Formats: sequence, C-alpha cells, structure tokens
Amino acid sequence: MKSEKFNAAADSDANSIRREKRITRVTLWGSVVNCLLSVGKILAGFVGHSAAMLADGVHSFSDLLSDIVVLVSIHISSKGRDKDHDFGHGKYETFATLVVAVMLLVVAGKLIADGVESAIAIIGGAQVQSPGWIALAAAFISIVSKEILYQVTSKIGREENSPATIANAWHHRSDSLSSIGSFLAIGAAMLLGQKWVILDPLASCVIGIMIIVVGVKMAVPSIQDLLEVSLPEDVENGIMNTITSVEGVVSAHDLKTRRNGPSVIMEAHVVVNPDDTVEKAHDICTKIEIALKKSLGSQTQISLHIEPSEDAD
Repeated sequence: MKSEKFNAAADSDANSIRREKRITRVTLWGSVVNCLLSVGKILAGFVGHSAAMLADGVHSFSDLLSDIVVLVSIHISSKGRDKDHDFGHGKYETFATLVVAVMLLVVAGKLIADGVESAIAIIGGAQVQSPGWIALAAAFISIVSKEILYQVTSKIGREENSPATIANAWHHRSDSLSSIGSFLAIGAAMLLGQKWVILDPLASCVIGIMIIVVGVKMAVPSIQDLLEVSLPEDVENGIMNTITSVEGVVSAHDLKTRRNGPSVIMEAHVVVNPDDTVEKAHDICTKIEIALKKSLGSQTQISLHIEPSEDAD
C-alpha cells in the first residue's frame, strides 16, 4: 500500500511537470503568432488604407499580454507546496483566469465603443477611404491562424484542466472574430461601395457582445473559486459514493470541498468499524485517497478524519 501511495505521488509530480511544459509550449507558439500578426496587420492597415485592420492589429497586441499572464501563472502554480503555501500555488492560475477574462471584457468594450463611434460618424456623412486587397488578405490570414490557435490551445487547456489556458484560447478566438468583422467590412467596402462601410462598426458591436458573454462565463467560476465556493452537488455526491464504496468504510459525512486552481482540496469524516486497528484504518484511508485521485486527478489534496461507528451521529 505504501508503494502505491509513493507511486501516486511520483505520478503527480511527473504530471505537473508535463502539464507545465505542454501549456508553456502552446502559449509560446501563440505569442510568436501574435507578434507576427500584430506587425503584419498594422502594416497591412497602413498600406491598404484600412482603419479596421489597424485596429485589428492593435487588438492582436492585447493577446500578447494574456500570453504573458498565462505563462507566469502556470509557472508559479506548478511549484507545488512550500512553507508559505501549504496547499500549493493553484490559486495563481485561478487569478490568471480572472485577469484574462477581464481583459476579454475590456477588449469587447473597446470594440463596441469604437463600433458605435464609427457608425455614428458614417451616418453623419463621414467619408472613409476604400481599403486595398492587402488589408483583406491580412484579415483572412488572421482569421485562419487565430482559429487554429484557438482550437489547439483550447484542446490542451481541456486536457490539462487549465482554466487560464482555456481563457487564453478564447482570447485567440476573440481576435479571430474581430478579424471576421474586418474581413466583411473591408470586402463590402471594396465590392459594394462606400454605403456598406457601416458593416464594419456594426460587426464590431456584435462581436463585442459575443466576447462579453464569453468573458462573463469565465469570470464567474474564477470568482467563485477565489471565494472558496464548494464543488457542484453532483461532484460532491460522486466523492461520497467513491468513499463509501471502499471496503471497510461504514459511512462518511462532513464533506468539505473547494478548488485550488486546476486541482481539488477536500476533507471528510470517514466512519469505520470500532474494532479495526490503526493500521487497518490507515490502509482504508490510503485506498480512499487512491480511488479519489483516480476520479478527481492526481493533484487532489485529501484530508480524512477517522471515526469509530459507535461515535457516528
């Protein structure tokens, strides 16, 4: 039993290292693409006389900030426990998720504000120079590359149970969505004439609203985790079922749960036969820990209090 527990701890450390490497790798690739796209779109905006593409290029630079936030938070959250952090550094990743979600909301607000301002100006008779093909090409390249980044990053975020990485993936998609607006507006202005230029700010407003919905959906769980909200009822019921299914367990009660970044912290009172030896009770606890880590993840932190059945309420 001791060897099983030792192997579980070793696997946990190995998984943590592997997790950090995978997330760091995909985030760094995203940073490289963001740099290239930002410079390329700004140049295309100048050469192609496209204000929409200039704004899109500036938007891409905001993705670099979220990449930095994710890289720093993942590195810190992977440190594990130390004398100042008895439960590890998982909350850093939760905080990073909230930061990226807020950045999404800021970007969305800017898109909507700029869209409304531009629409009012166009309705008021402002003339906008028709953009060139290079701006249209830049928008298309941005859509394809950022959607690929979204798919790859979100896949790794789900596989590694990393809310911060998933949030960063949505930052990639927000850039892709804004480029769709730019593509439609630039294409409409080139093919249909000046009266269709208003599609650009209208598309920007719609995309901004979509991004706000995503940002809120990411921010709320992060706030809940930072406020130590318990896990959902169905998850807690599953934990209780796992505990009581272990041989030697009479019952369990007083379950407390919370999230610590990608991992779970939980404690519970486990009722056993009063005639069991200390060694047997310890073995029961070890079996419970192994079973719970299989279902909740190897990083799960578990605290169990043993009670004899005659003392159970």
